[in-house]
Order: sequence, then structure tokens, then C-alpha cells
Amino acid sequence: MRVVRVSARVIGRAATAFALVALVALPATAQGTKPKPAAAAPAAAAAVPYAQRFAQVCAACHGANGRNDAMPGTPALSGQHSFYAITQLFLFREGRRDNAAMTAVAKGMKDAEMQGFADFIATLPPVPPAAPATPNDAARMTKGQALAQEHKCLFCHGADLSGGQQVPRIALQREDYLQTTLREFKSGKRPGYTMAMSAAVSQISVEDLDTLAYYIARFPAGTPGK
Repeated sequence: MRVVRVSARVIGRAATAFALVALVALPATAQGTKPKPAAAAPAAAAAVPYAQRFAQVCAACHGANGRNDAMPGTPALSGQHSFYAITQLFLFREGRRDNAAMTAVAKGMKDAEMQGFADFIATLPPVPPAAPATPNDAARMTKGQALAQEHKCLFCHGADLSGGQQVPRIALQREDYLQTTLREFKSGKRPGYTMAMSAAVSQISVEDLDTLAYYIARFPAGTPGK
């Protein structure tokens, strides 16, 4: 009988220990503790302050709607993707892209701030350029289309050149910005997070790069919403 009593005592202790372990392992709600509220981080909640910060920090150069054709060499941000935007901010912050104005803006940004700006930029719908003063050069547009197909521009940037994720929207981007960017990828001055663009344009002449810029800036299918 003594052995039985000892065994019962051991079993009782084991059961108590198991109950304590199980209690610790249970979620807070199961223990009767009020759960902590989840952190509110939806894009909609962050959009308001970053809309204001965009207006204060970015709009003077890039335009309130993400496009400013009055300032030469300034890219249109409207319709751009969040992943691409944050990548560029990162490259500016880390000194891998060379632009004094953008480096000054980005150098003090924390990761969360870059994400906030990038997410807001992604909410801006594409804005078309003003109607051209003269008709498009049909021959140049035809050549530009052929070059885009030959060099797989549509393969990476999409059939409507609207891009996606880490690939930028380039349809209806400013011609001067496209021209400069393509030339800098060819020369090696413009870094990328991969070598894809440098490899893609390495064998294209500067004249043909300028034709591509002309075509993409007027891309027929690149209308907002498509």
C-alpha cells in the first residue's frame, strides 16, 4: 500500500506541473488575460500623413499628382510601383545613385519612412503628359516599336509597359528622363539592383536608345488605367 501512496503522490505532482506548463503555453485570451490590441498598420491609415509629407517634401519637384513636366529631368512618379519606389529611395540613401537633391532627401530616412513614401507613391494613378505640340514622327515610332520588341522591353516591363513590383512603369515616362536613364545604364553610371538593364542596353547604340526613349514616352497603349 505504501508504494501505491507514493505513486499517487508522484502522479499528482506531475499532473500539477503539466497543468502549469499548459497554462503558460495557452494564449493570453485562454488564460483570462485581456489581449493587447493589434498594431494598426494598414496602408490607408498611413496614407494621410505620407500624403502630407509627399506634398511637403516631393511635390515641388515631382508635382502634387506625381508628374511635373515643367522641371527638366525629373521623372514622373505617378503610377509607379511601391517596391520599385522604395528600392530607388534605398539606392539614394546608401549613396549608390548619384543625385544631390534626392540623396539629401533620402539620407536621413528610416526604413519605415521609405516604405511609407513608396506606398503613397503607389496610390498615385498614372498621369499622361500634355498633348504634344506636333504629331508623333510615324517613322520613329515604328522603329521604336521594333527596337522594343527586339530588345525584349515588353518581356520585362509588360505588354503595356506598365511594369510591376520591382520593374518600373515606363509607359509615358518623360522622354528626357528616359533618354538620360538609358544612356546611363549603357555607360555604367546608373546602378541597378541587378545587371539586367545594363546587359539589355549594352549592345544598343545611343541613337537607338534615344529612339526607344521617344517611343516609350509616347507609347500608344500606355494610357492610364491600362
